Amino acid sequence: MRVLGVDPGSRFMGYGVVEEKRGRLVHVGHGVIKVDESAPLAFRLKELHAGLSAQLAIFRPEAVAVEGLFTFRNARSALVLGHARGVALLAAAQVSLPVFEYAPAKVKKSVGAGGADGKDAVARMVRTFLQLEAKDLGRADASDALAVALCHLNHGRAAVPTASTAGKKRKGAAALLADRLAPSYRRPEAG
Repeated sequence: MRVLGVDPGSRFMGYGVVEEKRGRLVHVGHGVIKVDESAPLAFRLKELHAGLSAQLAIFRPEAVAVEGLFTFRNARSALVLGHARGVALLAAAQVSLPVFEYAPAKVKKSVGAGGADGKDAVARMVRTFLQLEAKDLGRADASDALAVALCHLNHGRAAVPTASTAGKKRKGAAALLADRLAPSYRRPEAG
């Protein structure tokens, strides 16, 4: 399975592609989509969308994993990051790919970094997992995106897709959840 991970941002959007081949995790590619910081937000979002859409066409992943929001002190920053995340969700949905979201803490744990560890620790663990050199990764946005892809490959079988996932899979996940909840809300049938 090939997964494109996304570390959303309104100025720099990291992407990383990892594939599971015969039980091994293989680095396929990564990079950062950079936009003009001084451009209006609408223009930056358009450029991010075009850049991510191009990467989806090049790498042809089977799924997209996006890092979720974390707590912000500044509501405006959270809103702007939400716009960038929306761009990633839209680009994946436009090519009918299932999208999975992971909390930043889960992403860190999935690569063996602790909750208090910073981006350097995540980058070190990603390099270890994928056997990459430090010079190969560049900006932390790319290593964070690779970590999101690794998170999905490590935990993806149990993940519940977002609303942008194709209908058939969405119904399957909903049915699975309903089956898990069934004992708590169904009355026993009279015998």
